[in-house]
Amino acid sequence: MLEENAMEMRAFRTRNGRDLNFSVIGFGSVPIGEVYELVDEKAAIATVEQAFANGIRVFDSSPHYGNGIAESRMGAGLRRAPRGEVIVSTKVGRVMNPFAKPAPRNPDVYSPGFVGGYAHGPSFDYSYDGTMRSVEQSLLRMGLSEIDVLLIHDCDVWTHGAEAGARFKEAMDGAYRALDKLRSEKTVAAIGFGINEAATCVKFARAGDFDVAMMAGRYTLLDQSGLAELLPLAVAKKMGVLLAGVFNSGILATGPVAGAKFEYAAAPPEVLERVRKIEAICAGHGTSVRRAALRFAMAHPAVVTVVLGAANPSEVAANVADAQQEVPAAVWSDLKSAGVLEASVPIG
Repeated sequence: MLEENAMEMRAFRTRNGRDLNFSVIGFGSVPIGEVYELVDEKAAIATVEQAFANGIRVFDSSPHYGNGIAESRMGAGLRRAPRGEVIVSTKVGRVMNPFAKPAPRNPDVYSPGFVGGYAHGPSFDYSYDGTMRSVEQSLLRMGLSEIDVLLIHDCDVWTHGAEAGARFKEAMDGAYRALDKLRSEKTVAAIGFGINEAATCVKFARAGDFDVAMMAGRYTLLDQSGLAELLPLAVAKKMGVLLAGVFNSGILATGPVAGAKFEYAAAPPEVLERVRKIEAICAGHGTSVRRAALRFAMAHPAVVTVVLGAANPSEVAANVADAQQEVPAAVWSDLKSAGVLEASVPIG
């Protein structure tokens, strides 16, 4: 086990020659953006500060998370952190209008809404100008003069439904050109995309010269759809992978308890049963589903960081503690034998 507050670091060189050191565990700001519940402002800032104190050096946000509130809180929590010691990541694809109100959630897509956040109206904009405006807004919210990693966000069927194809073209014609310009000027160290679908991740990876890929929920104990194409492609193209959603919205952290979340909704019976099977195998080897979910995500050679959300300091401490615990090799072989893991996953 690593010493307390020690964190494994993974070195990565970007296309423009910047060297970034990713902590193997990153901080995800979705929860402090109030996706499920309102979060006290001081508690949210203390959560970010706790992440830095525990050795986390990657901090990820998005204008989408609470319509900008997560970026503001993350920036406040990093105010005393030496800027050169952290990697700040955020996303483009939405701009905020402080004079408009959030629209009702679209029931035809999976992308979640937020119960709290700022009362600002978001609009999708993957154009060149919209991307530059989004970056400027993010810098102001976070109180920064530069961002290390910029990702094209939610340009997928998950978010846009039937409009996803047109949005992809808009993003490659506009957002990608803007981010590539910022990278060539060394205003930003790395560019990439943050997507919830393995197939769309592959589409972006083949369409542009990206440094990194953030894939959410598609390389987990429940869903390994990112294994066949995206992860090998990332290795071949020397793209660093930031894995998010490794608990599939919660159930792999909580276990199959009442009210457990899967893909931002109540977990269906078949998912609950699958997690019970995983839980039984883990318990038989003296470990937990949560710990196994983390160690599994950390093990793929393409992965530079696993981004974990937290809404309070104790959750940060728990994330770090679980990530530092080894999982017996027999867990992986038993999960493969049970058909939970694909035989080709590079673990065990």
